[in-house]
Amino acid sequence: MELDVDGIIERLLEVRGNRPVKSVQLSEDEIRGLCTRSREIFLSESILLELEAPIKICGDIHGQYYDLLRLFEYGGFPPSSNYLFLGDYVDRGKQSLETICLLLSYKIKYPENFFLLRGNHECASINRIYGFYDECKRRYSVKLWKAFTDCFNCLPVAAIVDDKIFCMHGGLSPELSTMDQIRQISRPTDVPDTGLLCDLLWSDPDPGTTGWGENDRGVSFTFGSDIVVNFLVKHELDLICRAHQVVEDGYEFFSKRRLVTLFSAPNYCGEFDNAGAMMSVDKTLMCSFQILKPVDRRRIKG
Repeated sequence: MELDVDGIIERLLEVRGNRPVKSVQLSEDEIRGLCTRSREIFLSESILLELEAPIKICGDIHGQYYDLLRLFEYGGFPPSSNYLFLGDYVDRGKQSLETICLLLSYKIKYPENFFLLRGNHECASINRIYGFYDECKRRYSVKLWKAFTDCFNCLPVAAIVDDKIFCMHGGLSPELSTMDQIRQISRPTDVPDTGLLCDLLWSDPDPGTTGWGENDRGVSFTFGSDIVVNFLVKHELDLICRAHQVVEDGYEFFSKRRLVTLFSAPNYCGEFDNAGAMMSVDKTLMCSFQILKPVDRRRIKG
């Protein structure tokens, strides 16, 4: 079957401007085609992407399709801007399928302008529990969920922008001493319970930690400002850019602006009053933030 990516994107964008966004029911074959084709592209790229500015970087989306469309309305729909997403496309929100299908479609259509990293939710053992499996099963089939797993197991896990900004979903790892260690991770791969790949997707900075600490998530570690400073100096980097934690303003600095956390799902899960943010990196590597304000739910309820 010839994959009509333009037609798929058109249908996914038809629901723009509706709140809540209507669901878009692509055919199961079309979605399977998106998984297969994007998987080939991911495998043709390095697992550690080397990207150039200007680029817009986004954090967790978690199935909040309406907010993903708002991000593109704000930053410009591809290919008018280059994008890097830091993972966690699925789970928790109501429209994981629309979200991941639009992102994979853009990857296929604009492979040199649009980049996706793996988050800890792009992993079968996690998205089996937090909503994506149920959404696939309810709207399509378990078999389709498995096709997504095959695709997610091939996603790149980190990126470096202009040799200066190191990006991943979670954070640093006590096992990470050279960038080649990342390049040597072979795909397809599941996310292990411990080790370098696990840490890149799961670890968190912690102002109360010096060195490496225990992580309350029960997975991976926390790391202190000293770890960030030493890592940046050793690798001649300026900034670490990661996602993985809800932050009130959509972005939050750590370690005197040496690390930034981005979170791009405003009103996360309908339970938080957080804003969402996107970081724009211009060609001189100056970083600025575009904010999606949370919608005032009191006003909606009247």
